[in-house]
Amino acid sequence: MTDLRSPESAVAHRPAPARTPTPGRSGLNAGVRFGRLSGALLPASGLLIAFAVWWLAARLELVHPAALPTPGSVLSAFTDKPARMLEHTGRTLLEILIGFALSAAAGILLGLSLASSRTVERMFTPLLVAVNAVPKITLGPLLVVALGWGQKPILTMVFLLCFFPIVLSTATGLTTTPADLAELVRSWNASWWQAFRKVRFPAALPQIFVGLKVAMPLAAIGAVIGEFQAGESGLGYVVTQYAGIGDTATAWAAIMLVALVSIVLYSALVFLERLALPWVRETTSTR
Repeated sequence: MTDLRSPESAVAHRPAPARTPTPGRSGLNAGVRFGRLSGALLPASGLLIAFAVWWLAARLELVHPAALPTPGSVLSAFTDKPARMLEHTGRTLLEILIGFALSAAAGILLGLSLASSRTVERMFTPLLVAVNAVPKITLGPLLVVALGWGQKPILTMVFLLCFFPIVLSTATGLTTTPADLAELVRSWNASWWQAFRKVRFPAALPQIFVGLKVAMPLAAIGAVIGEFQAGESGLGYVVTQYAGIGDTATAWAAIMLVALVSIVLYSALVFLERLALPWVRETTSTR
C-alpha cells in the first residue's frame, strides 16, 4: 500500500540517531585530580622504597652498622639536636644560594659573550674546558691557603662547580635560535638589541634553565666539599666532625639534610621555570 504521508512527516517519524557519548567536565576534572595526586604520590613512593631498601640493608647488616645506621637511628640523631642541625642547615643553604647566584650571573654573562663573538669563543672555550676538567676537590687545600678559612673558599668551590654548565647552556641556547625566528627578525630589519630582547634570549631560556637545573645540585656538592676543607660550620662540617668521633648516625642525618635541601631548591627552580616559560609546556610534546 502506498504511503501517502508527506516527506516532512516521514522524516519526523524516523528514529533519532544515537548520540555519541562525549567526556564531561567531571571526567576532565577527575583526570586533573588524578594527575595532581600522582604527582605527589609517585615521588613519595620512590622515597619510601629507597628508605625500605636502606632499612633492610641495615637490618641484615649488608653494610657494617658503623658505616650505615638504620633510618630510625638517623632520625633520632636529628631529633636529639634539632636546633643545632637546623642552624648548620641554614648556613649551608646560604652558601648554596650565594654561590649559585654568583655563578648564574657570571655564567650567563660569559655565555652571552661567547655567543656574540667568535673570537671570544675561540679564545676562552679551551680555558673553560681545562678548568672544568680539573677535579675541584684537589683545589680545596689551595683555596684555603689562598683565601683562608671561612666562607670565601666555600663560595669559590660552589662557583667553580656551577659555572661551566651555565656558561655552556647559555652559549648553546643563544647560538641555536630557530631558523624561522631568525629569518623573521631579519625581515623586520631589527637591530641587534631588538633581536636579542625579543627573539634570541627568550628562545634560549629553556636551554639556560637546563644549565641552571644541572648546576643547582652541583652547588650543594660544592658547599659540602668546601665545608670539608675550610668550614667552621655547615652540614659538611657536621659530617666530618661526627664521622671522626664515630657518630655516623648524626653524620648521616647531615647528609640527609643536604639531600633534602637539594630537592627543595631544585623543585623551586622547576616551579620558577614553569612560571617564567609557560609556553614551553604548550609547544612541546609531553609523555
